[in-house]
Amino acid sequence: MTVLTRWDPFREFSTLQDRMNRLFRDSYTDREEALTTSTFAPPVDVYEDEHNISLKIEVPGIDEKDIDVRIENNTLTVHGERKFEKEEKEENFRRIERQYGSFTRSFTLPNTVDAEHVQAHYDKGILNIQLAKKAEAKPKQIKVNVGSEKALEGKEAKSVGRAA
Repeated sequence: MTVLTRWDPFREFSTLQDRMNRLFRDSYTDREEALTTSTFAPPVDVYEDEHNISLKIEVPGIDEKDIDVRIENNTLTVHGERKFEKEEKEENFRRIERQYGSFTRSFTLPNTVDAEHVQAHYDKGILNIQLAKKAEAKPKQIKVNVGSEKALEGKEAKSVGRAA
């Protein structure tokens, strides 16, 4: 009996990719060293209202002394580092999913931000940065008048002149 097999031109590429992944994975002999030198980007939420722009950055497990917040040339830069604590365990297997190493996040600020009035607060793993807006950048309510008194006076004078 003859068996028909469907030919897949990409099957060889899949096998090659698996072999390359295994090669790179096996090349790391010291996994802890690789973890300490990696970089990551903590998630950030950005909020804006009429008075402030607020950033909330998730940086749990990082000491406040390891966080640096700077504003330079209309750019807010947050730099920090989560250090890998070496643990000695008797088991041969352990799973590490948290990311370690240094991070840098930069944000271009709009011209409406007052760089002199910035506050940063760190609590329970959340870095909260408040950027105050300049007074001239805050929205102003402008009353819209319908017509003008001078225009109304001018129309009345023309209508009186026509009647005469």
